[in-house]
Amino acid sequence: MWEAALAAPSPGAHSGIPGEARTVTRGGHRSPRRNPAQHELRVLRLPEISGSSSLIAQLPCAAAENCTRIGGFVLRGLAEQAGPRGVLFALFLLIYSATLLGNLGMVSLIRAEPQLHTPMYFFLSVLAIVDSGFSTANTPGLLGGLLASSQSVSFAGCVIQMGLMTLHGTAECLILAVMAYDRFAAICRPLLYGSLLSPRLCVQLVAATYAASVASSALLTGNVFSLPYCGPNIINHYFCDIPPVLQLACRDRARAEAVIFPSAALILLCTITFTLVSYGFILVTICRMRSLDAQSKALSTCGSHLALICLFYGTATFMYTQPSSRSSTEQNKVVSVFYTVIIPMLNPLIYSLRNKDVKAALKKRCLGLLPS
Repeated sequence: MWEAALAAPSPGAHSGIPGEARTVTRGGHRSPRRNPAQHELRVLRLPEISGSSSLIAQLPCAAAENCTRIGGFVLRGLAEQAGPRGVLFALFLLIYSATLLGNLGMVSLIRAEPQLHTPMYFFLSVLAIVDSGFSTANTPGLLGGLLASSQSVSFAGCVIQMGLMTLHGTAECLILAVMAYDRFAAICRPLLYGSLLSPRLCVQLVAATYAASVASSALLTGNVFSLPYCGPNIINHYFCDIPPVLQLACRDRARAEAVIFPSAALILLCTITFTLVSYGFILVTICRMRSLDAQSKALSTCGSHLALICLFYGTATFMYTQPSSRSSTEQNKVVSVFYTVIIPMLNPLIYSLRNKDVKAALKKRCLGLLPS
């Protein structure tokens, strides 16, 4: 019967689309009857009838395996109104400039001053490099989005940006944990500090950090883009972050989320636990010190690191341990700005303002630049 209905013309149809309406006579009564098969064909062929490919982004993805994959995404950016965009552009340009100047300046200072050639400052220079890459992976795009109402990014560009952001975010978690071990060795095992953190071991720890970060980035980014994306293609964010991109998937994302968010939570949980255990031993050791000066000096060397831990882990835990269906996009934007833009700028400031060795080395370098 359905074959005959598909083949027969539609009497009384005025829209010009076959199967739009059909009348069936039963007992002298005429009642309209819609052909569900032809109605489905009409919906799926709507772009062909209208001749506009832009309607693809507005159609639901009924069959993800057979749909046309999108070629890129559109980032809505941080601010939609034209008024705040100019002010925000100037503000974030200043922050980005301060981030690069502070972090790269910290790396240059540590390399130039022999008194800073210790494991603690070696790891601090690595953290500065990670922060520079972290900020560079998203801030230029943020600035570009503030100059226009929206910003387009290719599919490959979105994959690369997400991969870099995930890589640097994981690297920062691991470097902070390594720095906690450095403080544990310096305070709890001072006589064995040189052997526990030899130059070779420091390099190996950094290499292992980047290897683990690359593997984590490949796992998380690969699971995100293993899903089909057929439209819509508008990301309500200023960079290709995991939660807003997942919301655009055409297929059920439960399986991907079952890998992504527990993996992110595992990284955070392991590094936070390791850091807390290290500082637990540190606090016990400090409490056993009889000299108040020794206690004050030990606490001052840990204060900067503790401030960085609280800032970064707090925001990262909020962002990546909750499923995307439970997160608020506007709220996530604000949190993302804090840990991707603000924290990389604060890290060198915290260490330079609270660390006597860094301040002494910086003062020495500044005085050396003055004419004699």
